[in-house]
Amino acid sequence: MTSDTDLVAEIEALGDRLATARASIARRFIGQERVVDLTLTSLICGGHALLIGLPGLGKTRLVDTLSTVMGLHGNRIQFTPDLMPADILGSEVLETAADGSRAFRFIEGPIFCQLLMADEINRASPRTQSALLQAMQEREVTIAGEHRPLGAPFHVLATQNPIEQEGTYPLPEAQLDRFLVQIDVPYPDRDAERDILFATTGVEDAKSEAVFTADELIAAQALLRRMPVGEAIVEMILDLVRACRPGTPDAPDYVTNAVSWGPGPRAAQALMLAVRAEALLSGRLAPSAEDVRKLASPVLSHRMALGFAARARGESLSGVIDRIANETTRVEAAA
Repeated sequence: MTSDTDLVAEIEALGDRLATARASIARRFIGQERVVDLTLTSLICGGHALLIGLPGLGKTRLVDTLSTVMGLHGNRIQFTPDLMPADILGSEVLETAADGSRAFRFIEGPIFCQLLMADEINRASPRTQSALLQAMQEREVTIAGEHRPLGAPFHVLATQNPIEQEGTYPLPEAQLDRFLVQIDVPYPDRDAERDILFATTGVEDAKSEAVFTADELIAAQALLRRMPVGEAIVEMILDLVRACRPGTPDAPDYVTNAVSWGPGPRAAQALMLAVRAEALLSGRLAPSAEDVRKLASPVLSHRMALGFAARARGESLSGVIDRIANETTRVEAAA
C-alpha cells in the first residue's frame, strides 16, 4: 500500500508535470490561461468539455495542441445538418474476396480515437448527436449488436458558436450533463492579442511538445481520485449542488423563482473531481473553498436552466450560481 509520503510525492510530481504541459500549450494558445486550466481539468478528471466561443478565438488550435501535449491520438468531426450517425461511428460494408466469397467488414468512424473534437456540435440533428451519448458515458459504441470499445482514454472536446443559432439544434439535456465543464472562451486582452499577432504571422508557427503519453494520462487520472478532500469541502459541494435544485427544501427562494430545473448527482461528482484538479494545477495537495467557488459556474451552468420570468428580469445563470456559491462557502467558513 502506498504511504502518505509517497502519495504526496506523486501528487507534487504530477503538479510539476502539469505545469510543464500548461507552458507547452501556452506557446501555441496564447493569453487564455483560464481556458487552458479548465480544459486540462476536464482531461485530468477523465471527462469531456464543451467550449463556447466566437469563431477565430483558437478553439480548434487548442484542441490540436492538447492532442500533441497529452500524447493522444485525435480526430476532428465538423458537425453539419446532413451528418449521419454512421459518419461518426462507422459502418459495415460488404466486400468480395478474390475467390468470390463475400463478408462484411467494419470500417471505423472518426470516433475511434482518444481525443475527439466535435466542432460546432449543435449544427447536427438530434439523431446524429445521440450517436455520442453512449460513447461519452460508457467509452464504447454498439454497432450491429456488437460492443466496440473506444480509445483509452477517450475524451470529447466539443465547440459551439454562441451567436449564430440559425440552422442549429439545442443539445439535449442528457448530452449536456455528460460534459464535465462548460468553458466560455472570451476575447483575448490587448497584450495577449499583440503576442498572438507576432506568434502566428511570422515565418514559423510555434510548436508544442509532448509531455504525457496516453498511459501516463490514465495514471494521472487514477492518482487524482486518490487526492484527499476535506469533509468541509465535501459538505460545501453537497450544499452548493442541492441548493441549485428549485422546489426542494435545500433551495433558497430566489433559486426556486429563477431556475426551471437544476443539476443531478452527476454535477456533484464532477465538482468533486474538478476541485481536486484545480488544487493540483495551483500546486496544492488538497482543494479549498476557493476552488469550489471558481469551479461552480463551469461545472453547473450547463446543467441548469433559467425560467422565463428570470430571463425577462435580465438574470443570468452565472449570477445565480455565483450567489449560491458565495453564500454556501461563507456559511461553511463560519461553521
